[in-house]
Amino acid sequence: MADHAAEHEKHEPAAESIVDKITEKFHDNDSSSSDSDDGNDIKAKAAAVKAKIYRLFGREKPVHKVLGGGKPADIFLWRDKKISAGVLGIATTIWVFFELLEYHLLTLVCHILILALAILFLWSNASAFINKSPPQIPEVIIPEDFVLGVASAFTIEFNRALAILRDIASGRDLKQFLAAIAGLWVLSVLGSCWNFLTLFYISFVLLHTVPVLYEKYEDQVDAFAEKAEAEIKKQYAVFNEKVLSKIPKGPQKDKKLA
Repeated sequence: MADHAAEHEKHEPAAESIVDKITEKFHDNDSSSSDSDDGNDIKAKAAAVKAKIYRLFGREKPVHKVLGGGKPADIFLWRDKKISAGVLGIATTIWVFFELLEYHLLTLVCHILILALAILFLWSNASAFINKSPPQIPEVIIPEDFVLGVASAFTIEFNRALAILRDIASGRDLKQFLAAIAGLWVLSVLGSCWNFLTLFYISFVLLHTVPVLYEKYEDQVDAFAEKAEAEIKKQYAVFNEKVLSKIPKGPQKDKKLA
């Protein structure tokens, strides 16, 4: 009897440990499933909050993606400060040469070629007298694929601009028409103040400053833009009610259903 009781006492802790392990396992599964449910709820709430956040021009992608990604976006956002500073420095040098020093393009190109050819010619002939190796002039070949790619991209963008102008001129959207007229008028005013090269340089500098500043102060700019857009919509509603709605419109033709 004593041996039987001892064996019974030995089996009891073993059984209890097995039950505890099974209970812990179920508890872990419940906790993990609840954690996953909580994680899904958090993600859903985060997505909902993100959808409610106002972004400038309805932007849904990061600034880097909006700029096209890749190397150009890295340059505009100063991911590599040396390259960005070098590109901006070259643009500034070109602007100084043509705008401040009043160089002409053909004159500058000819002077650069004269200087380069003279140096290479003298170096090639003097290398035999000074026991130096002649300069290794690289063979520069522009790949055909690169030229075709640039031409194709330019053609696509040009056709897209023509399609937008055609859509505006068709008279379907008055708001778009007024925005286009205002934009062209602003460009005409700017064109009367500066020449094309200066406008191009200013645009280039803005591309190197505005995106990186916007990326840094994104939340503050978006909050201000949201208030500004609400005020503009309010003023446009007043203008539409008092002016645009009183403009007589022609009879609209019924659209034929295909």
